[in-house]
Amino acid sequence: MPPGGDALSHGRGLDCWEVRKHNSSEWCHFIRSNPDCRLDGGFLDYLHGVFCVFPPRLLPLAVTLYALWLLYLFVILGVTAEKFFCPNLSAISTNLKLSHNVAGVTFLAFGNGAPDVFSAMVAFSNPRTAGLAIGAIFGYLGLYVFYVLTMVLCTWIHRRQRGDGLAPPGPWEPEMPTDVEEPEPSGTNSGDYAEEYRPLLPSQETSLRILTTALSPLDYRKWRRKPWYWRLFKAFKVPVELVLLLTVPVVDPDKDDLNWRRPLNCLHILTSPLLCVLTLKSGAYGLYQIQGIFPVWGLVTLVASALALIIFITTSNEEPPKYHCVFAFLGFLASAMWINAAATELVNILRTLGIIFQLSNTVLGLTLLAWGNSIGDTFSDLTMARQGYPRMAFSACFGGIIFNILVGVGLGCLLQMTGSQPLVKLEPDSPLVWVLAGALGLSLVFSFVTVPAQCFQLGKAYGACLIAYYLLFLCVALLTEFRVIRFSTP
Repeated sequence: MPPGGDALSHGRGLDCWEVRKHNSSEWCHFIRSNPDCRLDGGFLDYLHGVFCVFPPRLLPLAVTLYALWLLYLFVILGVTAEKFFCPNLSAISTNLKLSHNVAGVTFLAFGNGAPDVFSAMVAFSNPRTAGLAIGAIFGYLGLYVFYVLTMVLCTWIHRRQRGDGLAPPGPWEPEMPTDVEEPEPSGTNSGDYAEEYRPLLPSQETSLRILTTALSPLDYRKWRRKPWYWRLFKAFKVPVELVLLLTVPVVDPDKDDLNWRRPLNCLHILTSPLLCVLTLKSGAYGLYQIQGIFPVWGLVTLVASALALIIFITTSNEEPPKYHCVFAFLGFLASAMWINAAATELVNILRTLGIIFQLSNTVLGLTLLAWGNSIGDTFSDLTMARQGYPRMAFSACFGGIIFNILVGVGLGCLLQMTGSQPLVKLEPDSPLVWVLAGALGLSLVFSFVTVPAQCFQLGKAYGACLIAYYLLFLCVALLTEFRVIRFSTP
């Protein structure tokens, strides 16, 4: 047993951030024996790496490497959201003739919130509190359905009054002019995306030639005329873009061939489902053994390979099949899983850095972890707004919250209820719970009053007020947790 082993055994209930209060020789044992040091999901155990793999004298090097990996995860999120997630979402809204508002509260909200719903369902496996009856749970699910149906009905009535029928006026077209034709050198953009996908390929080209051309993430003509710093940043993005091109199909309604690449799209039939099962819950579902014999990923591989072969035989290189729009749904799901996986790694790194710098769990939860958990949604919504779809992004901000709360809590409680236990108990045992609930409610009331008062024409003042409100909430929440501000709870 290492020095101080007995003390550590008695201290297994300690918060993980207290690890650096111990002698450096005890760090690894503390991390391994403390349940609070287990990271949620993710493919890499960053805490084990920094406290067990790196010697204490190389802690600054570990922090530097983690910080660089953190920045690269932001690049992955940006590329995935802008070049794959958002184009497929726009293609879906075009094919289904959805308005931006409806697309925002349905598909974009689902893409942003689905991972959180799974987390909520898992969280309810250990309920700790006071009284949701089963009727109320069905009410939660019904509220979300009612919300979406109301959005669809209002949109339909609005179009009928304008005499437009059911077809929206070009949902693929941006709502406002955007300068995406000339990309910014410091980030990803839709202009970059448009140039890097090749035009309709000649019929005489072989499938191998089509595949290699479609998998090239570089436009060499564009590369030659760009400055050195753009080339440097592009070089960092190329590995990410190549992997994404291999695993995420993109449907582009603005092209005559809808971006149909038969060999690559057939490959996507195999790689996209594999990506989904191997990234959901960090591969736990994909590695599950059916009857203890055959892994799920093996079954997915067999089925997807057979389907890809059928599609390859029954289609041609020159003309997309009638069901090509289905690839937009597949690409939407695959890119959402990429965003979820990258965001999970980002959250785990932020928590690790918080523990290294000895931030308490409460401070971590209110700051770094909250920001990390929201980063995937933020990238998706910001990208949609930058590409000229602000209504879709704005709708998703509220639709995502409603989806997470109503569907997440509703399904989570339903799955945990049994015939002998028809109640899930919820107990707000901390004043901070009331601060969080009150702040969320006040922000929604503020938007409910302010947005109609401005005739739904929102300017920078509205955004500045929301940011100021968040900073005020953060201060009040931290002061409440540290008992500087005291509330009497019911």
